[in-house]
Amino acid sequence: MVLPSLKLQDLIQEIRGAKTQAQEREVIQKECAHIRAAFREGDTPQRHRQLAKLLYVHMLGYPAHFGQMECLKLIASPRFTDKRVGYLGAMLLLDERQDAHLLITNSIKNDLSQGTQPVQGLALCTLSTMGSAEMCRDLANEVERLLLRPSPYVRKKAVLAAVHMIRKVPELSDIFLPPCTQLLHERHHGILLGTITLITELCERSPAALTHFRQVVPQLVQILRTLVMSGYSAEHSVAGVSDPFLQVQVLRLLRILGRNHEESSEAMNDMLAQVATNTDTSRNAGNAVLYETVLTIVDIHSASGLRVLAVNILGRFLLNSDKNIRYVALTSLLRLVQSDHNAVQRHRPTVVECLREPDASLSRRALELSLALVNSSNIRSMTQELQGFLESCPVDLRADCASGILLAAERFAPTKRWHIDTIMRVLTTAGAHVRDDAVANLTHLIGGAEELHAYSVHRLYSALAADISQQPLVQVAAWCIGEYGDLLLSGSCEETEPLQVQEEEVLTLLEKVLQSHLSLPATRGYALTALMKLSTRLQGDNNRIRRVVSIYGSCLDIELQQRAVEYNALFRKYDHMRSAILEKMPLVEHGGPQDDEPGEGKEPRSANREVQAPTEPPTSNLLDLLDLLDSAAGNAQPSPALDLTPGGSLLHLLDLPSNTPSLAPIPGLKVFDREGLQMNLSFVRPPETPALLLITATAINTSKSDVTHFVCQAAVPKSFQLQLQIPSGDTVPAEGGRPITQILRVLNPNKAPLRMRLRLTYDHFGQSVQEIFEVKDFPPDTWQ
Repeated sequence: MVLPSLKLQDLIQEIRGAKTQAQEREVIQKECAHIRAAFREGDTPQRHRQLAKLLYVHMLGYPAHFGQMECLKLIASPRFTDKRVGYLGAMLLLDERQDAHLLITNSIKNDLSQGTQPVQGLALCTLSTMGSAEMCRDLANEVERLLLRPSPYVRKKAVLAAVHMIRKVPELSDIFLPPCTQLLHERHHGILLGTITLITELCERSPAALTHFRQVVPQLVQILRTLVMSGYSAEHSVAGVSDPFLQVQVLRLLRILGRNHEESSEAMNDMLAQVATNTDTSRNAGNAVLYETVLTIVDIHSASGLRVLAVNILGRFLLNSDKNIRYVALTSLLRLVQSDHNAVQRHRPTVVECLREPDASLSRRALELSLALVNSSNIRSMTQELQGFLESCPVDLRADCASGILLAAERFAPTKRWHIDTIMRVLTTAGAHVRDDAVANLTHLIGGAEELHAYSVHRLYSALAADISQQPLVQVAAWCIGEYGDLLLSGSCEETEPLQVQEEEVLTLLEKVLQSHLSLPATRGYALTALMKLSTRLQGDNNRIRRVVSIYGSCLDIELQQRAVEYNALFRKYDHMRSAILEKMPLVEHGGPQDDEPGEGKEPRSANREVQAPTEPPTSNLLDLLDLLDSAAGNAQPSPALDLTPGGSLLHLLDLPSNTPSLAPIPGLKVFDREGLQMNLSFVRPPETPALLLITATAINTSKSDVTHFVCQAAVPKSFQLQLQIPSGDTVPAEGGRPITQILRVLNPNKAPLRMRLRLTYDHFGQSVQEIFEVKDFPPDTWQ
């Protein structure tokens, strides 16, 4: 016996009453069989009820594709009950991927032209939901005609359909320009909100529309003034703010119209000031309006006082108890710090307070903004605050914080001694999280400050005696003790407390470093070299040092073993040359010396300007890049080996002065642009080294999402020599934040045309991206 078909309400109750998924599937399969049978029999009066049940089954996730043609039949029916379910089914079951959606175009056109208001509303809603580009082109005239109908119900839905059409087919913008101008006089808030949205879409997609609607800026300002100055309206007010949705949409449109247009910006400046001062900030709706006001002020040609007002609004946001509002404020201030640095600087204490936020996303944004606020006048106080944060910050922020402090100290250090103390404190606090070049930078800085050698070796010896777990600090301390151990033993430092150190204590400490399980192979190499250098600086017997060195002659680490064997050979065969070979490192000369105290009116400048050799990437990572270039450059002559003599090319490559005056300008080159991430190359050829080309690769991110784990790798043919400097970071902030820069040094002795293959790897919008491309169109000035 065949059971009768269930009503929709009974079907819902039976499905909800199923205790297992198998029971639910059984109920649905039986009912779907009844629905198919009813469709085949052509049960016209009950067809809409059968389709309604099928739509419920579809919303539960079960297949319902066999109901698509029934939707078309119901839409073509003259009865409203059939059309209502038919249009609902079309919105749920049809989309652009099915060809069947084109079959309802004629039915929608008839309903738009001849139907009643409810039927027209159903047709417009369906068109707005699943209308394809072909449907939009065919129905644009009908929608344009309905925009000026007397019924507000139809006009509101026609405006929303027009928005969908412009997004699908931007070239239809000319059809909707005249009706939009008339609809701006509308008093119905729903229609006005849709009209503003439609104008916004038109302006974003058509330069002609942008020029056309700049004429209505006074009218938009009047609409905004009416909203701000009007009293309470129960119909439109939200938490005491008059229609915040419409205010936000008007502000967004004003931002588009005023961008790069002085006259439009001037017309809206006064109104923006009124919105900023009269909006209630006690509720979230008011904060939303104020935030859009700030974005508009920042994007247009606003007066300086108005920009300061916008920054102060963001400063008030920082005091809000809502974490989301504080995050928005920090992100916005980070965008403004370059253009309105002084205004943002006034809120520095509040930004520093945000470093102590327990929320990781807030503290990260506060850290980025704090680092951006560091300058020559506040370097001491800001560094002290950042070092305090470094001691207690989460582990995932330590690398960024330590790197930021070191870069700020390098740029704005007031004295060499302060610079050395700052780097040492960072190494002591977070040595395992610093950049790879921190050790080289500090050793170079100490080596260039002859007057601070005694002070540095005493400080580093004390730090090493207290803790040998921070490997970068241990490496610097071992290097410094090896170079200036005689100053440590003499106790002649006047800038620290008197410290009497015996020779045996120094040797014992270095042996402790060599034997510690915490020491890396590189750290042991520093300690072994320090012991060897002390053999020429100590007054006592060297037998203890010789015994330690001989032990490591059989070390499993090849590098350490080779070093120990060579040092043993110095003791046995070349002892007469040992003192000369192990002399102190000479001072490194640079573009200009740094005084211990900067002169008046002169920005402090760090002496740390040595160009560090980059860490070589693994060969396997670049094999494909090199192979691709080698195949095309097989006939090129390989370049001669880099000369290590004082006049050789490598010396020029690594020892360029920090300031290179009178460089010939070479036009830049954009080599990459995808989803808001751009990479530009700029070029400089130092006059003293014509074969050398300095390429600065700059990565900029204008999208809404940060680009993380950004790595740039490069390869050139064998006739060139390529050296990649360490990049300034691996995260490109969103919306035009601080870019990443990396210097590429290309030596072209044969003056051959330059070709380069680049590989970019990064994470963007939650996805890992890898791009490989070749750059051939370098300007001739880069290689001729």
